[in-house]
Amino acid sequence: MASHIVGYPRMGPKRELKFALESFWDGKSSAEDLEKVATDLRASIWKQMADAGIKYIPSNTFSYYDQVLDTTAMLGAVPDRYSWTGGEINLSTYFSMARGNATVPAMEMTKWFDTNYHFIVPELAPSTKFSYSSHKAINEYKEAKALGVDTVPVLVGPVSYLLLSKAAKGVEKSFSPLSLLSSILPVYKEVIAELKAAGASWIQFDEPTLVKDLESHQLSAFSAAYAELESALSGLNVLVETYFADVPADSYKTLTSLSSVTAYGFDLERGTKTLELVKSGFPAGKYLFAGVVDGRNIWADDLAASLATLQSLEAVVGKDKLVVSTSCSLMHTAVDLVNETKLDDEIKSWLAFAAQKVVEVNALAKALAGQKDEAYFAANAAALASRRSSPRVTNEEVQKAATALKGSDHRRATTVSARLDAQQKKLNLPVLPTTTIGSFPQTVELRRVRREYKAKKISEEEYTNAIKEEISKVVKIQEELDIDVLVHGEPERNDMVEYFGEQLSGFTFTANGWVQSYGSRCVKPPIIYGDVSRPNPMTVFWSKMAQSMTARPMKGMLTGPVTILNWSFVRNDQPRFETCYQIALAIKKEVEDLEAGGIQVSSKLTRLL
Repeated sequence: MASHIVGYPRMGPKRELKFALESFWDGKSSAEDLEKVATDLRASIWKQMADAGIKYIPSNTFSYYDQVLDTTAMLGAVPDRYSWTGGEINLSTYFSMARGNATVPAMEMTKWFDTNYHFIVPELAPSTKFSYSSHKAINEYKEAKALGVDTVPVLVGPVSYLLLSKAAKGVEKSFSPLSLLSSILPVYKEVIAELKAAGASWIQFDEPTLVKDLESHQLSAFSAAYAELESALSGLNVLVETYFADVPADSYKTLTSLSSVTAYGFDLERGTKTLELVKSGFPAGKYLFAGVVDGRNIWADDLAASLATLQSLEAVVGKDKLVVSTSCSLMHTAVDLVNETKLDDEIKSWLAFAAQKVVEVNALAKALAGQKDEAYFAANAAALASRRSSPRVTNEEVQKAATALKGSDHRRATTVSARLDAQQKKLNLPVLPTTTIGSFPQTVELRRVRREYKAKKISEEEYTNAIKEEISKVVKIQEELDIDVLVHGEPERNDMVEYFGEQLSGFTFTANGWVQSYGSRCVKPPIIYGDVSRPNPMTVFWSKMAQSMTARPMKGMLTGPVTILNWSFVRNDQPRFETCYQIALAIKKEVEDLEAGGIQVSSKLTRLL
């Protein structure tokens, strides 16, 4: 039985790529230095998967910045403002598109579906000329082959690339990037031809837009694209990979009707309806790459449940056509649990980062082939049982409060006009009052103070005085600018989510659980493992201190519950909305304490999904 990984984290177990990129951008290291770090990371990833027994190992999933930007480079779709004159796209042009330069801005960045990753949005126009301008895919395939690893080259599919693009500035609103399909396919044909010539036997096209509700003409574009590519793909096994959600019935029908496609990859972690579509009808002789191991969370897989799902699919697909896979690229989870030497042992036993998920995938594949590792499965079952029965997971008081919520609890008891009247009577604000979002720049000195306090190198009194001094400066600046409603600047906060998670029960934190957000920017999401409550006030001390420094209204700053939820690794043993309600109830207590202290409240809602 075969195994497959959709994609893998690029940054490295200790963010090696991040530091290499930033050193290169700062002019402290050369392009050769950067390429050496990248080469070593790719080699270690391929070796890791090969050693784990993975059959279908991806290549071209590594990126210096973003896989969609890599596709833009491959197609030579460089906006005119970057003054690119043709030829192979170099790092200077590539990073100018990603980050801008001294004279022109970067391309737009936006969220990759409903993840916390961001991609660079292609800018296209009727006049855009396409040419094969980045040989990254073939180079990385050959690089892996030279190491003795035969990989599956991965490309962003042509239709998804266009559906994720936007019209360039100044282009008629009626223009659809999808109209350029026939213009980009010749480049894809060139890439395919090179990969075939180099010995590739499989190729993976990522077409995640198939999980969206597409219109008929958009679905027709998939049929047209893969029909046009059919002769070029002859002799290759072709996998079309989807992820993040169910594939709607019409999209499933379109996809499974593509004659040039050998295999279909589905997210069966989030795609329960897709699972039923597969069971109700799957094309004979085709491969199913079954994404049963969650690529978006950090919890150990329920191996027994996944094995049962896979066994139910064997009868539909055929034993030799079923491939065990991840639900999506593992780039959305942390890299390797082995680096978490300070994480609580009990909680650590419940987790699986990318490196561990690779092992899980192969263990499931071996079990399907009749080579089940009984000890590994028994240890997994014991860890799951430990998590279910652990008293640190459940707080009856919290569960009772969340269960008691009624529909009326989700609505304010007073009207907007009544609240505005009360606010105006108390604060006497002008017609258009001024304020700021809340956080002021985090200086090197501030970070040093927090770091030394955390390491117990300075006393609590020294820390408090340093933060108090910074708040005083922030208050004075705002008063000099005649701001109406002030903020304290949040100098005590390391991160808008982590700061609160550290003070809420049910959260834990990693040392190296970094996940790429964009470019070299990484985040370290908290892990919500149990019921959430607020043992003590979290912001009241600092807000009241700040209010004592001014006669003007001081605004308390709270990160909203939905943002906290969506920027965390969330427990998967209860519905997300229940966890969200628990966080909301904890924040509600903080609001009540702030209001009792005469502080106005503002919530940071950066992620409303």
